[in-house]
Amino acid sequence: MSDKPLDLEAEYNNRAAVPNHPVVMARWKADAEAARAAHPPVALPYGSGEREVMDLFEAGPDAPIAVFIHGGYWQALDRSWFSWVAPALLRHGVSLAVPSYDLCPHVRLGRIVSQTRDAVELIRAQTGKRPFVFGHSAGGHLAACMLSEGRASAAVAISGLFDLEPLVPTSLNDALRLDAREAAALSPVHWPVPNGSTPGGTVLDCIVGAGETSEFVRQSKDMADFWGGKGVETRFEALPGLNHFTVLDPLADPGSALVKRIVALAKG
Repeated sequence: MSDKPLDLEAEYNNRAAVPNHPVVMARWKADAEAARAAHPPVALPYGSGEREVMDLFEAGPDAPIAVFIHGGYWQALDRSWFSWVAPALLRHGVSLAVPSYDLCPHVRLGRIVSQTRDAVELIRAQTGKRPFVFGHSAGGHLAACMLSEGRASAAVAISGLFDLEPLVPTSLNDALRLDAREAAALSPVHWPVPNGSTPGGTVLDCIVGAGETSEFVRQSKDMADFWGGKGVETRFEALPGLNHFTVLDPLADPGSALVKRIVALAKG
């Protein structure tokens, strides 16, 4: 076993780890524009800020609503990049809400958690039910936060970040400006574990690409093991052949196991 220290910069810098990520992201953008043309969303403000808006893709008046929280290390992207997630869910009778949120360094990460809370609570107020939430990367972190707080019926975190402390010494922290104390306080692995005695859901799926860095695989497995050991119904799955960007590919396929799992949890 090597005593060589882990290169946290290499482990967490996904764009550097996947050199062809611009190709995948260009596909996201093109597919998102096509989805918006085919299924024009309703813009749903959840706050007064310019980015405090959700796109709502409606499957029907009584359809369950899933909330997808985008990634980008809390410092990039917005809801318009991920409209392509909607068509597969609409095929199964599930509506989709995709919120934007303010980005670091313009706001602190705690503010983004608060904005996500406001978005999820608006859906809950409109439907009278806690929504199912799922998210990618930074969005996986935020989805787990919502589950911990009892605001979600269930959550799927795709390539999620649950322990933020390893980010502190990396260049990714230039925008986040986390110190060790704040990183620990905002890490859902340290948050209350949802259980049957508290409101909300107790199901967390931790999905990751098998081709991701060892740290991303570890984070998902450790989170599933830790919460699972405390009574949460957790699943860990590493999807073969997929990296941090292509791990989202199954969301475009109405017949994929991941979409079917999301639909089942959203309708649960």
